[in-house]
Amino acid sequence: MTDLATRARTLLDLHTDPEILVLANVWDVISARVVADVPGVKALATASHSIAATFGYEDGENIPLELHLDMVRRVVQAVDIPVSMDFEAGYGDPGRTAARAIEVGVVGANLEDQMRPLDEAVAHVEAVMAAGRAAGIDFVLNARTDVFVKAAPDADRQGLVDEAIRRGKAFLDAGAPVVFVPRLVDREEIRQVASALGERKLTLISPPGAALPASELQELGVARVSTGPFTQRVALTALQDAATDIVGGGVLPATTRALN
Repeated sequence: MTDLATRARTLLDLHTDPEILVLANVWDVISARVVADVPGVKALATASHSIAATFGYEDGENIPLELHLDMVRRVVQAVDIPVSMDFEAGYGDPGRTAARAIEVGVVGANLEDQMRPLDEAVAHVEAVMAAGRAAGIDFVLNARTDVFVKAAPDADRQGLVDEAIRRGKAFLDAGAPVVFVPRLVDREEIRQVASALGERKLTLISPPGAALPASELQELGVARVSTGPFTQRVALTALQDAATDIVGGGVLPATTRALN
């Protein structure tokens, strides 16, 4: 496996390449290996929601950080490509959590702002970036703003777009290389945010039935698209459907492959 600094630089470069970075999020060793073996996969990202669910915890930093980090460490050790971790809002101390993630081999992360006051959210971004510098790596912080996640259903859409841009620019100014805006799915709204933040500065999530194809997002200037908990839900849907079929008198799918 390449050294930490090289993996960090590789991950950073993948966000600025003309080709959009597509990440199918993973949650344990076998999911990491299966995804890493897919041709064209150049990096991995863990999904905090999925890791929590694996151990029976609700999303939202309910899984103990030690347990969360241990699973991420196992993922890092199982593959030879860069790994980014979703450490939610930083478990109360984003800088320290980033340092501990780096210690287990992580070279990038998602950090939620949870719509905290902007100066506080910016300070959290700065703390994470400082942890990366202290470790001697170009840590790839995917600074997340929850403008759309926390918005009321009847909120003014243009106001949300403007606030996402305001917060995103502040995070970029604080050193984050990219900004993550979940639940941003409308083409014109994506165009506005991507244009305001700059080429290859915006990252998105791909919810089933609502997301634009990665090829269109690339044309709009998006740097990265990931899947969050949805890849685990795809796997669990297939499992439950197969169980339903076999319990109902059928058989397992003939297309099943020996991936473990």
